[in-house]
Amino acid sequence: MPALFESAEEPAEPRQRRVDVDYVAIQRSPEFGALRSRFRGFAFPMTCAFIAWYLVYVVLAAYAHDFMSHKLIGEVNVAIVMGVLQFVSTAVITIAYLRFAKRRIDPQVEKVRQQAGVR
Repeated sequence: MPALFESAEEPAEPRQRRVDVDYVAIQRSPEFGALRSRFRGFAFPMTCAFIAWYLVYVVLAAYAHDFMSHKLIGEVNVAIVMGVLQFVSTAVITIAYLRFAKRRIDPQVEKVRQQAGVR
């Protein structure tokens, strides 16, 4: 059976693999270790903070009906505002990560690539 978007007449060309790059040596390098540590230093705390924020929202929605149904402006209540803030916080975290990656991750990735001879 042919792959998606591939006709039966076209022979599948094998992909060329680069075998001249020592990926294990790259992984064991201190620069790569620092890169992973820097990434984890942002990703893990931010993930934990978002999960905690989400769980607070869910627990309040499940057990604090009076608080969540408190009207703020017209028919807009606390639950709606907190629900919208879930989307806002997702966008803020994404923007924060993009800025962090551009300033702190990407230069280190380029350094690791240069040292490994990978382009």
